Amino acid sequence: MRAIALLLTLLPFLPAFADEPRKRVIVCSTTQIADFTRQIVGDRCVVKCILAPGADPHTYMPTPGDAEIAATADLCLENGLHLEGKNWMATLAKDRGKPIGTCTEGLAPLELEAGGQKIHDPHAWFSPANAAKYVNNIVAALSKLDPAGIGEFEARAKLYLQQLRTLDAWIKEQFNAILPEKRILVTSHDAFNYFCRDYGFKSAAPVGWSTGNEVGAGMTPERRKAVVDSIRSFGVKAVFVETSVNPKMVEELASEAGVAVGGQLYSDSMGGPGTAGETYIGMMRENVLTIVRALK
Repeated sequence: MRAIALLLTLLPFLPAFADEPRKRVIVCSTTQIADFTRQIVGDRCVVKCILAPGADPHTYMPTPGDAEIAATADLCLENGLHLEGKNWMATLAKDRGKPIGTCTEGLAPLELEAGGQKIHDPHAWFSPANAAKYVNNIVAALSKLDPAGIGEFEARAKLYLQQLRTLDAWIKEQFNAILPEKRILVTSHDAFNYFCRDYGFKSAAPVGWSTGNEVGAGMTPERRKAVVDSIRSFGVKAVFVETSVNPKMVEELASEAGVAVGGQLYSDSMGGPGTAGETYIGMMRENVLTIVRALK
């Protein structure tokens, strides 16, 4: 009798459990896109990321486990502009019949020379103004998936967009400590062109836009000499390694040019949990502080 009485007591609550909606799953290619998405959805959706912190999207090869993650998605999100080498994220989504949103859609990309051809630079998130466009594209994709959540998505995005504007103003203030003629950023690969454009830096890198052709023999003798000559002629104080790229090449360049390695910059990936770069804003702030310490 006690068991029956307990069951009758619980009955009014059972429909609430049964009717609780399943949270939609958003699967992102990169750590930056995953962070943008989490800022927008809060706890309304589950956000998963294919790449681990420190992984390189240019050279990444999806695993069977990644295909299983993609299979759980209600929506996939990619950077686009061929950041994901051989378009691996689009392939994962297509193979599982999942819709995919491209975060760089509608953005005016910079052009780079690669093998005698002009290509679009995919590292657009390094401009906070472009990061805002990522956010707006993500909001649009989420709103199609979950129209009932539009108000929540837009409200969260509005707050985050203000944080991005604050970040941009803070970066400009920090770089006042570096003379314009000393704003030369030498990194492992050509990932910082949008950043350099926004903040008045010149960029020099031993390899091009993708690390995919860097591994092994991507740096030609001509390009190496050009970078070393630039370091010497501009009086560059320090060069920088990247968290997602083997540091050996830049360390060798620094030794040859007689300059210091100024620190490690987050580039194609954010940092892991508990690090200064575990969010997009944290990553950008840490990069700026590292650059200022080395070049001021």
